[in-house]
Amino acid sequence: MSEHPFDRLYSQVRARIGADPEKSYTAKLLLEGTPKCAKKVGEEAVEVAIACLGTDEKAKVEESADLLYHLCVLWASSGVNPSDVYAELEARENRSGLDSKAARKGIVK
Repeated sequence: MSEHPFDRLYSQVRARIGADPEKSYTAKLLLEGTPKCAKKVGEEAVEVAIACLGTDEKAKVEESADLLYHLCVLWASSGVNPSDVYAELEARENRSGLDSKAARKGIVK
C-alpha cells in the first residue's frame, strides 16, 4: 500500500528541519518556533472558514490544503506525530461525537 499524501507531506516538512530558511519557507517557519507555527494554523483556519462560506470551490480546496500544510509544520515544530493523531481518530470511530466530547471534559452522563 502506498503512503498517504498527508504522511508524505509531514515527511517533507520534517526533512526541512535545520534547512536554510533563505531557501525554504518551511525551514523559516520552523526556525521561528512553535508560537509562529500555531499562529499560522489559526490564520489558515480562518481563511478556510471564510472560503467555505463562499462559492469558489477552488478557493475552498486551496485554503484547505494550506491549512493541512501549516498543521503539519505545527506538528513538526511541537513534536506531534501524525500516527498518534490517527490512533486517536480510530479510537473515536465507534463513539458518538457527544460522548467523546463529554469524556474529554470529564462529564459523566
